[in-house]
Formats: sequence, structure tokens, C-alpha cells
Amino acid sequence: MTATETLARGRAAFEQEAWSEAYTRLAAADGLAPLEPDDLDRLATAAYLIGEDTASAEARTRAHNGFLERGEKIRAARSAFWLVFTFIDNPAQQAQAGGWLARVRRLLDESTLECAEQGFFLCAFGFQKVVEGEIEAAHAAFGQAARIGARFNDPDLTALARHGEGRALLRMEKTVDGFAMLDEVMVAVTCGEVAPMVAGVVYCSVIGACHEMFDLRRAQEWTTALAGWCAAHPDMVPFRGQCLIHRSELMQLHGAWQEAIDEAQRACERLAKRPSQSNAGAAYYQQAELYRLRGEFEKADEAYRRAGQAGRKPYPGFALLRLAQGQIDAANVAIHRALQEVRAFKMRAQILRASVEIMLAGHDLPAARGAAEELTLIAGQFDAPFLRAASAQASGAVALAAGDASGAVSWLRDAWTIWQELDAPYEVARVRALMGLAYRQLGDDDGAQMEFEAAGETFDRLGAAPDTSRVAGLLTPVSPQASGSLTGREVEVLRLIATGKTNRAIAAELVISEKTVARHVSNIFTKLDLSSRSAATAYAYSHKLV
Repeated sequence: MTATETLARGRAAFEQEAWSEAYTRLAAADGLAPLEPDDLDRLATAAYLIGEDTASAEARTRAHNGFLERGEKIRAARSAFWLVFTFIDNPAQQAQAGGWLARVRRLLDESTLECAEQGFFLCAFGFQKVVEGEIEAAHAAFGQAARIGARFNDPDLTALARHGEGRALLRMEKTVDGFAMLDEVMVAVTCGEVAPMVAGVVYCSVIGACHEMFDLRRAQEWTTALAGWCAAHPDMVPFRGQCLIHRSELMQLHGAWQEAIDEAQRACERLAKRPSQSNAGAAYYQQAELYRLRGEFEKADEAYRRAGQAGRKPYPGFALLRLAQGQIDAANVAIHRALQEVRAFKMRAQILRASVEIMLAGHDLPAARGAAEELTLIAGQFDAPFLRAASAQASGAVALAAGDASGAVSWLRDAWTIWQELDAPYEVARVRALMGLAYRQLGDDDGAQMEFEAAGETFDRLGAAPDTSRVAGLLTPVSPQASGSLTGREVEVLRLIATGKTNRAIAAELVISEKTVARHVSNIFTKLDLSSRSAATAYAYSHKLV
């Protein structure tokens, strides 16, 4: 195939948004004969969309130089803007981002034309001000850029500018206005009004904003809405490193732990290729959290250490790992150090949650109460269900430890309701285990048993081995004269065995997994010294359980 034919097919693939094919053919054409700036721009865009960031930057730089050689300063400025955008979110590439931003400004100053590129420059300037912590200056720049986008009817510029303006409003604690603006921008993304490169950038940024503000319900809603958009671009990498981490966190919240681990692994692999250490550390930290919850402590330990080496202090997960390993003193030392060092509200809220658990395990009730009260203050500053649920759960745990079981139940019911609304099965199970302890304090053993069994089944289904083991230790025998040491759930399973039901049928009737049924059957046979289902049936009838 000639260079001309290869180039033509590359252009056609680009127009059809077949990004992998476009990248392959345009790169091949470039190898046969150097591409003109317009085609280099196409090559750079296709490379970025499939995750080839280095190749994208190289092609974009050549496109910029080519436009300069042709005297097209406005086109050169636009190419330079995208280079700013490529580098600006990477702490290790701030000098390059600043250099290209200065180049954009100079080229626009030398041009006498009013153009949309002036708005793109203001967007880049605004992003730089965000990095520098000058939020009001960033907000002003984004607002001016949005007006330029509207004047030139440029949907890509308008979306970038308004999304930046919305995020700045969130930083300025104007949450309602900020999210209203971000929601409007996301409508433009889901309706296909902006280019895929801009759509992917805006989506990841909005999801990041939702996580910063603990608005996980909004994050999930937009993730679901964009599923079709992502399916329409199967060879595109719409989710960059940080966005993969946020997706993993959402999957974890909703109980899809294996998928969450896979997504965290993809984030680790992608970010390991880039010099941005902080994001790589966040990916390793998320991976460690999932390993800890599943009881894979050696893997968790290694991942927390890699997070620390990559610049992400492993708080509070590392302290919780030590608690799970029974090292309460080490957990206390780690969590107190974290409390001294961390002031940013997002991470501090998570540290306070862990503090309550660790301090109660160490029987330091006053310190736990103080941590719970501070968490309540933070939750009161933000209209975030996640924080309200976490605060109510912490307050309930403290009340329970103080002997106020009735007060604990009130707090825990509030937490249970919110976690249910957020579709957070692991958190629901943790609350139910605490409610079981509260009911036991109140003398309601049957109620306690039901809560422990419900929590245990959820933990077992998720693969939360440490929690499954802990709750199993809380279960007490039911009807000892009739059923020996069987739990209430095991008695239910025994009764169904006696009716001739298979494990699958029992699982369907009790709405639990076959794996859980098999575990109950094994426990029944062991506890009652039985060797077969027929023997179990005979036992059930002789003890009038059926």
C-alpha cells in the first residue's frame, strides 16, 4: 500500500472515530512520508484517545512546529494548548506545561485576530491557577473563556470552560451552583455535543469532583449515563489513571469487589508508565484497601508500602490493616500520627472514621468520642449522604461502647438507611453487626441473631473474610435442647434439608449463595456428628424441628 493510500485510510478511520485504526494507519503513513501538520494533529488526537500519551505529545509538537513554519500562528497556538493540557495534571511536568502556556500566550499576542483559541488559553491559564491554589483567579479565567466559547459557538471550548468554572465554584464552597454547572456540562457530553477527547477529559474531571465532595450518588449516576457513550467508542481509553481509581472506588462501594480490584490493577499499570507519582500512589492505595478487606494481608501490606513509595501516605488503611492483624498498639500509633499530619477535610474524614474503630478496639472511649464528634462537624458542612452515614455509624459505635444501646440503635438505624440508599452492601453489613451487639445489650437475643446472620451472609458473599470470621464468633446457638450448637440460620437450612431440597433450592428460598448453603451444611454435619443428608433428615424429625 502506498503512502497516499495509507494516509487516506487513516483519515477515513479518524472521521469514523475508529481511533486505534486511525492511529495505526496515520503512524504508518508518517513512517512512509512525513505527515503535514493537519494529519499530525489527527495522529496526536488518535494517540491520546487510545492512551498513547507519549506518541501523542510527540505528534502534537511536530504539528505545532509545522503550523509555525506555514505561518499559521492560531493553529499553532491550538496545538500548543493541547500540549499544556497533556502536561498540566502531572506534577512532574509543570515546567513543560508552563513553557507551552507561555508559547500560547505569545502566539496569540502576536496575532491580531480575535479567535476561540483565546478562550482555550484562558482555560489552560485557569487550570494552572487551580494547581497553584488560586481558585478565584481560576474561576474568573474560566468564566471569561466560557463567554468566548459562546461568542464563537465552540462547544468544546464552552464545555471545558464551564466545567472548570463549576469545579472552581466547588472549591469556593458554592456547592449547589458548582454541581448545577457540572451537570449541565455532562448533559452536553452524554448527548454527543463535544469531541471525544474533551468528553473523556470532562467526564473524569466531574467524577473526580464528585469524589472530592463525597457525592458518590451523583458520581454513580453519571457513570451509568455514560455507559452507552463508552460502548460507542470501544477502542478509546476514556478513563485515565485517576478516573480508573474513582471507578474502582465506586465498584467497591457497590459490592463488585473483583471488578474493583481489576480496575485498580489497570490504574496501577497505566500510571506506572507515567512520572506522576501521586496518582500512582493512589492506585496502589486503592488496591491495598481491597486486599485488606478480603483478608489478603500480605498483598495489602505490599500495596500500602508501594503507595507510600509513590508519594501517597497510606492513611488510614495501613492502620486498619494493623488492627485487622491484631496489632492494636501499632494501629493506634499509626492513626494518631495521621490525625496530627492530615488537615484536608476529605482525607481527614476517612481518618476519623478509622480512628473511631481503632480507638474503641483499644478501649479509649474519650478519644473515640472526640473523633466521632469531629466527623459529625465535617458531615454537617457538606450535604453528602456518605459523610452523614459515616458520622451516624461512628456515633452509634461510640454510644454502644458507652453502654447506651438504645441511643446506639437510633444512630445505627439512620446509618443503615443511608447506606441502603447508596447501595453500599459492605457498609450495611457493618452497621447490622453493630446493631446485633446493641440488641444483645438490650436483651433481644433473637434480634441480635438475625442481624449477625444477615451481616455474615453479606460478608461471605463479598469475600470479606476477616468480617465473616468476626461475625461468626458473635453468633450464639438457638434452641440448644433441640439443635445442639446450631445457629438459627443452620436450623433453617437443616429444616429445608429434611424436606428434600437441594443446596441450590435452599439458596433460592433463603436468598443466599450456594456457597453459603454448602458452608452451613458442612457446619451442621460437623456439629451434630452426621455423615449424610438422610441422617440430617432423621435428626430433624426426631428432634421435632420439622
